[in-house]
Amino acid sequence: MLKTIYFLIGIFIPITHLFAQETFPKNDIDDQRDVFYAFTNATIYQNSRTKIENATLLIKSGKIIKVGSDVDISPGTIVFDLSGRIIYPSFIDIHTHYGLPDAPPPVNLNFMAPEKLSSGNNGPFNANEAIKSNYHAVENFEIKSEDAKTMRDLGFGTVLTFMPDGIARGTSALVTLSDIKANEVILVDKAAALFSFSKGSSSQMYPMSLMGSNALLRQTHYDAQWYANQKETQFYDESLEAYLRSSDLPQIFSTSSLLNLLRADNLGDEIGEQFIIKGNGDEYQKIKEVKAMNAPLIVPVNFPAAPDVSDPLEALDVSLETMKHWELAPINLGVLEQGDLAFAISTTDLKEKSTFWPNIKKAIKNGLSEEAAFKALTETPAKLIRADDKVGQLKPGLVANFIICTNNIFSDSSTIHENWIQGKRFIISAIDSADYSGQYNLSIADTTYQLDVTGKPGSLEFKIVQNDSVSIKVTKKIENKFIILSFKPKPSEGNIRLSGWIEGKQFKGNGQLADGSWVNWSAKYTGSVKKDESKENKESSDGVKQDEELGDVIYPFIAYGGEKLPEQETILIKNTTVWSNEADGILYNTDVLIEDGKIKKIGKDLENSSARVIDGTGKHLTPGIIDEHSHIALSSINDWATNSSMVRMKDVLDPDQINIYRQLAGGVTTSQLLHGSANPIGGQSAIIKLRWGRSAEELLIKGADKYIKFALGENVTRASNPVSIRYPQSRMGVEQVYMDCFTRAKEYGEKWDSYNNLLVGEKSKTIPPRRELDLEALLEIIRGERFITCHSYVQSEINMLIKVAEQFGFKVNTFTHILEGYKVADKMKAHGAGASSFSDWYNYKMEVVDAIPYNAAILLSQGIITAINSDDAEMARRLNQEAAKSVKYGGVSEEEALKLVTLYPAKLLHLDDRMGSIKVGKDADVVLWTNHPLSIYSRPEKTIIDGIIYFDIEEDVKLQQWIEKERARLMNKIKQAAENGEKTESVTPAYLHSFHCDDLFMDNQ
Repeated sequence: MLKTIYFLIGIFIPITHLFAQETFPKNDIDDQRDVFYAFTNATIYQNSRTKIENATLLIKSGKIIKVGSDVDISPGTIVFDLSGRIIYPSFIDIHTHYGLPDAPPPVNLNFMAPEKLSSGNNGPFNANEAIKSNYHAVENFEIKSEDAKTMRDLGFGTVLTFMPDGIARGTSALVTLSDIKANEVILVDKAAALFSFSKGSSSQMYPMSLMGSNALLRQTHYDAQWYANQKETQFYDESLEAYLRSSDLPQIFSTSSLLNLLRADNLGDEIGEQFIIKGNGDEYQKIKEVKAMNAPLIVPVNFPAAPDVSDPLEALDVSLETMKHWELAPINLGVLEQGDLAFAISTTDLKEKSTFWPNIKKAIKNGLSEEAAFKALTETPAKLIRADDKVGQLKPGLVANFIICTNNIFSDSSTIHENWIQGKRFIISAIDSADYSGQYNLSIADTTYQLDVTGKPGSLEFKIVQNDSVSIKVTKKIENKFIILSFKPKPSEGNIRLSGWIEGKQFKGNGQLADGSWVNWSAKYTGSVKKDESKENKESSDGVKQDEELGDVIYPFIAYGGEKLPEQETILIKNTTVWSNEADGILYNTDVLIEDGKIKKIGKDLENSSARVIDGTGKHLTPGIIDEHSHIALSSINDWATNSSMVRMKDVLDPDQINIYRQLAGGVTTSQLLHGSANPIGGQSAIIKLRWGRSAEELLIKGADKYIKFALGENVTRASNPVSIRYPQSRMGVEQVYMDCFTRAKEYGEKWDSYNNLLVGEKSKTIPPRRELDLEALLEIIRGERFITCHSYVQSEINMLIKVAEQFGFKVNTFTHILEGYKVADKMKAHGAGASSFSDWYNYKMEVVDAIPYNAAILLSQGIITAINSDDAEMARRLNQEAAKSVKYGGVSEEEALKLVTLYPAKLLHLDDRMGSIKVGKDADVVLWTNHPLSIYSRPEKTIIDGIIYFDIEEDVKLQQWIEKERARLMNKIKQAAENGEKTESVTPAYLHSFHCDDLFMDNQ
């Protein structure tokens, strides 16, 4: 009886809290009651480590006063007896948009419209619209009652809210989910600074790529440092001011993919910032790299719906990685816990918030401990945003945010009854809700129905069961001891409406039939709802067999990935034909020993007892193919600035792209990944080995010289866009771009030289020059520290760039495409430039009408180092055949032809001391061919990089068989899940864009 009295008292007494605003005028009697509330006899979880049985929580004025098993309760305290109940701290979500206006939609740029080159922001703001560091969520915050209720019902009491727009997104606010005045729910006005790679609503052309966003963030960081060091401010930039003011706050980086998560951490390492990174729920796929980041994470539980595979033809479009992620996504949080990573759990990215708890419980069934889940919802998010002195635990002095539950909140039978926020009570499910679940005989006049009531108190479901497969949903309403039911016996009939009261587990009352006649009715409890014996113990609540093992994570996480990465071996290839590319030429019936990733010995009758022996009889061994001009394994290839030398291809490496594996199957071992040709000065190259399954960082060739892409011709002048306004608009303008940029770079170097040459005392009194990332790259060219690969076609422009280079004292390393190279071979020879050409591409646009298939042969004959490149993902799979065309058209010898795709590109990349020929001491990058390497009938049998077999034609067959078997397994599992009621959704076929030089592609949204 006392319990009931205490609860009724609690319901009707007005509850106020510490933050009631005295500055607001009142038009009534002032009624602020500063009283104590005690919650007794409860099991209280203060945090993930401390649980107190039979304890009391004492609060006053919205704050926690005491917690423990020996709390004194003074007279006048309102007491809640919570015998058998559990109290937890309310949860915290630190990645939300709660209470803010809708984010502006991302701008889709029209590449055939006039370019927007400058910021449209009026006022003293940054030159780029995507830098929105002056935005503060607190200035736009308002309470959204429905959104707050949705989160409260899940157990959340506090959220961090920010505007998801821009690259530097300004600051977020930490707010509670109470429904009092907005001024009173704000715990921290500026709690964290937010960043992303998405430019959002900015309509400026730059940046239009991930690498551009990366470069802009780096430049903004360095600009802010320089701006802060100015003794006398030369100008005012509110965006940089705000950036500096928020630099001491927690820094949160929002990402939209696993690769972007790793990229964000790399960016943070470079600028000296440890970001808290919002992930995407797929971190288990690269847990080694994620763990190495040592970065705290914000992790969604956005498990994907099962892909619809009901149509066998459409199911062919569902990728293996899509199906495997559906199966394995629930293990993600458990894997992070096992990796000892700090992470906070968030509702972000959930299409429906109602899936939050089912997904949490599914994660627990798949390896996440309850303790880790609890910590990730309370202590960790509070600590990450430095608010652990306010929320996240139940300790004296902290805000009175807590939830009251039936039992263990992570159990299937638990119910959240109440959520107290800042000491204010929010009832979610009445704490004294009775359990009416069971089976009833429902008698209405002369008709009897089977009524099944299922679910938990507060969320019961009623249905009329007609047979094993047909049931009728019953609409119900229960308040106190009164009940209202409504249902249609048949779809064609009207509703039967029943009203009555509850006595124990019996219902009775009066009702009205569809024809309007009044009847008496009753429902008598007959027992618990009978379980379907055919399904009992067969499947878990998520529709998956409990005893069914999960598939393995594969590396990379797409088709043709392996359950483990290949390892370096000692390999002895016997009795093969060796194309050495050295003075020895072609060696017959020769052995090659590979050890420690290097070519150890070449000769006959070699022995090594520990080596893996491969019979090369009748086969040919060549150096690995090197593609001097490629765009594979990238997320973007063009950005927009006339001088884009600050962007870097290494920032957008995609090590999981299937083209890597396909080109390994074509014998390619090394590629230079180039920026496109949208600008006179493009971005910095990345030179990689095709180490399939390794990380982006592991693909890069350590110690390789630095390169950059330049471009001439139609692409850079935007000839395809008649309304373009971007400079340059002519080939003459391209020359002036080079002259201007190199002049500025030279002056930039002189400024830094002057500063660096100052004595220590003088330097400490002098402001260092502003770092300009674009000019730094150009200065490296002038100083011989970076080398140019230039997209080129027309002889006049080739001559022009040679003259510009000579004026500034450097050489153009490589003219790529160079389809009119045969016209200026003498000038190229005198300058010292190399060539990387197509074999027989011509007549695909006006500036290539003079191209001929004899170009490579003519260049070779003039003593110019010449390579054949692909510039195309498909062509790269048959570069051996492209090289062979010079045998046909130019009479080039077979050995010389092979060098066009091996030794000569190695020379152009300054890597010929490590690769390009089979020589003792060089990297063991070789290909074993089934036949003559220039034959269209020959295929690589094994492609070896650093002594590791990354492609094996026999293993490829096994992989195909495994993929077919794995797809069948997953499809059967998905079909079974669908039959068990799991939702499915259609899947858009994955599309892999194969880049070419002129591709303009928005990839940073």
